[in-house]
Amino acid sequence: QVQLQESGGGSVQAGGSLRLSCAAVFIGYSIPDRCMYWFRQAPGKEREGVAGIDRTGTTTYADSVQGRFTISQDSAKNTLWLQMNSLKPEDTAMYYCAVKVWCTFPRLAVGMDYWGKGTLVTISS
Repeated sequence: QVQLQESGGGSVQAGGSLRLSCAAVFIGYSIPDRCMYWFRQAPGKEREGVAGIDRTGTTTYADSVQGRFTISQDSAKNTLWLQMNSLKPEDTAMYYCAVKVWCTFPRLAVGMDYWGKGTLVTISS
């Protein structure tokens, strides 16, 4: 089992920055290969993948955030971050941390195994 806890959400003006964090606790077993992700869901819209990273540091990003967001991790501490710069009102959403186990390459279009409860990001114009 994996428990995920997000933090760092808040309200900022367009053009500003936020840094989200996710603390992962792996209970009962060690997973040699896993990928960690950030997803988001805006009001009235489907959940979408934002960024993903595997244990080696290979990353993937949605086109909508490429060049503005950076995903990073501390593998030893199972901590994930999302640095969000040049934020836009359309980035407003609940942001979720997720884990795909037995994953050796991050892909946003695959199903996740574990989800956090989310942290809200609101960007005002």
